[in-house]
Amino acid sequence: MNLLSKRTHILTRLLLTLTLALTFANVTLAQTPAPAAGETPTAAPAQAIPADIAKKLDDLDKAAKSAQMAGDNSWMLTSSALVLMMTGPGLALFYGGLVREKNVLGTMMHSFILMATVSVIWAVVGYSLCFAEGSPFIGDFRYVFLRGVGAEPNADYAGTIPQQTWMIYQLMFAIITPALISGAFAERMKFSAMLLFMTLWSFIVYFPMAHMVWGKGGFLQGTLGGVIPAWDFAGGTVVHITSGVSALVCALYIGKRKGYPNESMRPHSVVLSVIGACLLWVGWFGFNAGSALNAGPLATSAFIATHFATAAAVLGWMFIEWMVAGKPSVLGAISGAVAGLVAITPASGFVKPMPAMLIGFAAGVVCYLMVSKVKQMFGYDDALDAFGVHGIGGTLGAILTGVFATKEVNDLRMGKPMGLVDGDAGQVMNQLIAVAISWGIAIVGTLVILKICDLVCGVRVNGEDETLGLDLSMHGEEGYNLES
Repeated sequence: MNLLSKRTHILTRLLLTLTLALTFANVTLAQTPAPAAGETPTAAPAQAIPADIAKKLDDLDKAAKSAQMAGDNSWMLTSSALVLMMTGPGLALFYGGLVREKNVLGTMMHSFILMATVSVIWAVVGYSLCFAEGSPFIGDFRYVFLRGVGAEPNADYAGTIPQQTWMIYQLMFAIITPALISGAFAERMKFSAMLLFMTLWSFIVYFPMAHMVWGKGGFLQGTLGGVIPAWDFAGGTVVHITSGVSALVCALYIGKRKGYPNESMRPHSVVLSVIGACLLWVGWFGFNAGSALNAGPLATSAFIATHFATAAAVLGWMFIEWMVAGKPSVLGAISGAVAGLVAITPASGFVKPMPAMLIGFAAGVVCYLMVSKVKQMFGYDDALDAFGVHGIGGTLGAILTGVFATKEVNDLRMGKPMGLVDGDAGQVMNQLIAVAISWGIAIVGTLVILKICDLVCGVRVNGEDETLGLDLSMHGEEGYNLES
């Protein structure tokens, strides 16, 4: 068959196919009754899905949602345990190793007893004051005694986990925050005064700040109707600025330890502190990555930002200490790790890995200068550098969140757009306002609380008890046999 014959054959087949198609269409149209005069043609009704298939689709949807809830809930319960581990044993070991032998048990007791005390307060009224809707500054009493807090999600906060899981996760933040303050007044505050102080501080400082920053309709809430939308992913303002600034106020109010700075008050066991710092580093993944509130990509991003920022902070602190002091100390390295963890906390869910490393490195350098130079310059006795690490690290991290935040990292949360934009001058201003409010509440609230504690039971131990050590004078026990 020549080329012309082939083309003729193909054209004939195409024409035949087209003719058959037009004929079929005409027959179909002829069998369809035309609408009566004045009637509007209507589309043919959609074919109903068979009942058995509809049931299978519904069951499949329920199974998918159940699987998502199970996965997210598993991660959030694990994160809750990780955050509790940060207080005990993490913070207890970290702080306990930094004090003198005669004060080890007394210092560890601060962290341990708050795990019990704050838990009871939280169940009775604390959770409601933080996360029930109320005014822009504090929640109401709808969740008192955990009434209405059950297995159903609270869609305002976390739509794929039970509200009980959200509640217990947030409790772990409420426990560790006041425990951080104890590093400033270590070795010289009465145990009774400490209990009263921490209880009042939770009500006057922590609960209002948590509601303002994280509660629906809170004054500084970034995504749920805040007046000034500040971004604090996991607690830079709520946890670290409030505790760190309150620590400075406590150190100034209570005064220096007996013999400070002339007598040697070196840590009795940096080994314990290293173990504590390692536990803090691991636990902080629950603190930051858990704040994604699900087991999705945002948790991964926060996890990565947290790790790289911490690593950079260790190197930042170590290198500047090496240059200034001539030797890189182990204590400096672990302090740098905590500084990096603190600084990345507000930014962890908003920044990419490289900006996270910049934030961490800056925190290592700045916090080193605070605890080694500025503290000496002003002469205050922040025993375990709670202000220099948490107050300053939290402030730095909160401000830099506004600089480096990117919509790409945190575009979705709880299955809906967050509406975030990249960090800019306007957001930096919001962050500065949030920082200023955190500082103000911490300073004023802590001063008022200390005055109350002084009137009720006295804040500071007497000179004899301080010389003897808080282990024996406050608890009648010895962490170490000091006579051996």
